[in-house]
Amino acid sequence: MTTAFTRRAFTASLAALPTLAHAARAPTGPVVGRVERLDPALDALIDADAPVETVLDGFTWSEGPVWVGGRSGYLLASDVPGNRIMRWSPATGGEVWLTPSGRGDANPISAREAGTNGLIVARGGLVAADSGNRCLVRIDLATRRKTVLCAHFEGRRFNSPNDLVLAPDAAIYFTDPPWGLKGAWSSPYREMDYFGVFRLAPDGEVSLVDKTLQPNGIGLSPDGRTLYVTDRDTGWVAFALDAKGRVTDRRMFVDRSSGIQGGDGLKVDRKGNVWASSKDGISIFAPDGRRLGVIRADDVISNCAFGADGFLYMSSNKRLIRAPLRRG
Repeated sequence: MTTAFTRRAFTASLAALPTLAHAARAPTGPVVGRVERLDPALDALIDADAPVETVLDGFTWSEGPVWVGGRSGYLLASDVPGNRIMRWSPATGGEVWLTPSGRGDANPISAREAGTNGLIVARGGLVAADSGNRCLVRIDLATRRKTVLCAHFEGRRFNSPNDLVLAPDAAIYFTDPPWGLKGAWSSPYREMDYFGVFRLAPDGEVSLVDKTLQPNGIGLSPDGRTLYVTDRDTGWVAFALDAKGRVTDRRMFVDRSSGIQGGDGLKVDRKGNVWASSKDGISIFAPDGRRLGVIRADDVISNCAFGADGFLYMSSNKRLIRAPLRRG
């Protein structure tokens, strides 16, 4: 995904930013973006003058950020083609946390992206969409030992699990596009004739949620009853779930025909707002689909995560960036 927000336009837009003395918080790293307010409801979530700053550079392609621990915790993020997970905290800076994060062989025949992608804290550790190994894995946070949670459905290997989200009942929903395979959508290494959205139950049973999309990012409403999925063709789809996690209805949440293009990872905040990667940056949607604002940067943004320290962290091409959120 590429951004239409050019560096020249971005540089010009920075001149319109308020001085740092009037910003929500003074940045500590280079300012690389801005917030665009489209609806007054955005003011409850993030200040229009909030600076967007770089916190860690040096990725091949950053993805799947997740905050671990409380306010004094740390951030983990995947370098998918770099086959490593990076760690960053304000206290210690950045370092390699795990390598290889995915495939251990030096030149995997089938893998286009050998590392992990989406990351969540679940099952007493870190759970990763292991794109290179075509499975979900649990990684012990202390020993960094990996355990495969699921790798097949109905006897066939997954394509390359991409993004995942934890449900209130401890189930894990995940998407399975072919981005990690050589040849991607036309890869000869695919074993399934569709690109699924799946549910991994707490007891380890895998069930199919949907097989009609070309899925990417995934998120859940706070009550666990609405599942959001980024679809490569149409936009963002919302599935209504019953108490057992089964689909009861489906609707378009945001249609790309509305003019909002692109789409990768997403997160849902505790008020039900959806913070979704789009061609513009991170588009912030109210639960009814209204776009409240956009966090723009001078490069593409693939995903985001809420930090317990009050920042929204975003994976942006070869770096991690962040913007301060309003508390409450």
